[in-house]
Amino acid sequence: MKKIVAVIKPFKLDDVREALAKLGISGMTVTDVRGFGRQKGHTELYRGAEYTVDFLPKSRIEIVVSDNQEQLCIDSILRVAHTGKVGDGKIFVSDIKRVIRIRTKEENDEAL
Repeated sequence: MKKIVAVIKPFKLDDVREALAKLGISGMTVTDVRGFGRQKGHTELYRGAEYTVDFLPKSRIEIVVSDNQEQLCIDSILRVAHTGKVGDGKIFVSDIKRVIRIRTKEENDEAL
């Protein structure tokens, strides 16, 4: 099993969710986060004073999928979240050793 974490632009969240739903991915965790990478930040003007916004709003999506769904999920996220501009985000993939559904005590693929 794989854990896929995608940090994307917030306005792309619904598109990514819909694309993953078409693949049969029904469970995900979404968090509103702030951060920066190469995009750094930007300056804004507020009441005549210029200030720097260092942390930009992003959406973080976490899903756990079986090994055979990994590449399909990654391809979908890449296709839908891509704008071609700085700050499109990143995808992180890691191995998951074990998953347990608390309610039924099912494990691993059955728990997904």
